[in-house]
Amino acid sequence: MKKLALNLLLVVAIAGLAFICVRSILDPIEFSEQRSAREKAIIQRLIDIRTAQIAFRDRNMGQYTDNFDELISFVKNDSLPFVKKVGELSDKQLEDGLTEAKAMKLIEDARNAKKPAVAKKKWQEAEKAGLVKLNKQGEVEEFIFSRDTMWVLALDTLYPKGFNADSLRYVPFGNGAEFELRTGCDSSSKSGNKLYLFEAKTPYRAYLEGINKDELNNLIDLQEELGRYAGLKVGDAEVGNNNAGNWE
Repeated sequence: MKKLALNLLLVVAIAGLAFICVRSILDPIEFSEQRSAREKAIIQRLIDIRTAQIAFRDRNMGQYTDNFDELISFVKNDSLPFVKKVGELSDKQLEDGLTEAKAMKLIEDARNAKKPAVAKKKWQEAEKAGLVKLNKQGEVEEFIFSRDTMWVLALDTLYPKGFNADSLRYVPFGNGAEFELRTGCDSSSKSGNKLYLFEAKTPYRAYLEGINKDELNNLIDLQEELGRYAGLKVGDAEVGNNNAGNWE
């Protein structure tokens, strides 16, 4: 009876050790797989934030914002310039000294001419330069070259149809957690010019909590030992890095 009990205990112990060995192999693999799946969504969100910040900077004298309300309002309500291009200047036109700026001035002069006779002459000059094609009445039948600036809603310009701008602030898999958004300024360049900076980031604990506590702690400890941010971030509010993400 004692021998049977010992054998059962031995079997249980072996099974327990086998389970521990298997889990020691599977736990890191499963953690890595879930981490990769979640970080794919978070990286895309950080890229979306970077896209919005760059557009915001271009419309606000080179400065970024550290406020998601302001950034989201910009995306939803502001417009960005979009240049509609028709045609390219030929090598012959370029050799003759025609530039895009000169070409558009010819076209704009014709468009803005108030007197019909002047307008007709200007359009003829544009046709001679190979920029437009006129009909028998001297009216524009076709633009061979043009550059027209239109203003398009930032949301429609920057993102695919159906994009939810309100989602920019939230960390995917974060249970309502928001990204940390900061701005800064670096004046250390030799020229003395100010370089405005921004960063958006979220720590591992915001989106990996609940998968595997030990693996999460090991990941955080490793990043801290290496002197790296224990999470995902884009940009840097202290040192210019060309708005790169720490996954790039």
